[in-house]
Amino acid sequence: MPAFHETLFPLDIALGAAGGPERATEIVTTLTGREERNTRLAHSRRRWDAGYGVKSLAQLAGVVAFFEERRGRLHGFRWRDRLDHASAAPGSAVSSLDQALGVGDGARAQFALAKTYGGGHAPYVRPIAKPVAGSVRVAVNGAERVAGTHFSLDAVSGTVTFLAGHIPAMGASVTAGFLFDVPVRFDTDFLEVNLTAFEAGAIPRIPILEIRT
Repeated sequence: MPAFHETLFPLDIALGAAGGPERATEIVTTLTGREERNTRLAHSRRRWDAGYGVKSLAQLAGVVAFFEERRGRLHGFRWRDRLDHASAAPGSAVSSLDQALGVGDGARAQFALAKTYGGGHAPYVRPIAKPVAGSVRVAVNGAERVAGTHFSLDAVSGTVTFLAGHIPAMGASVTAGFLFDVPVRFDTDFLEVNLTAFEAGAIPRIPILEIRT
């Protein structure tokens, strides 16, 4: 059965990959020349080519082993996006005030991690399902809370749960900062390896695709 393996793709290779977010926009041009635009997906889907990060035969052999253990496209795994893997802006330290998670009502104990992009016109809220364990910082009304004392974190689903006696009060703002990975899978069942071409400088194609868990 397909499963998700809570293991990270080799970091030295992932950080050299090429890729980014992809949207699915349908465009229809009317007889008047105007465009009707619509999207079928609420969330973008990221894809990368990890081949750009492979610089040695040892790394290539490591990818083949990782591919075989995942059974090609069958099992998902964690991926670190060099451009976008933190709640804070690039170059800034993670803070418990980075991202808004919601507002307390005096009874709600669980808040899902999320990252907001933009803010001027139509902010996009991205669910964060694979936070890096030990990196998550949480605050209520600007006051930082302590993991294990005030809240617990499910690093598999990205859910923050406030413990009894520490549930946010009515109207209290809940914020968080974190590092995160992306749930992905290989986007091929055939990993073509041509050592002659590789040694001549050719880049192997290793497609990676974001998935929902």
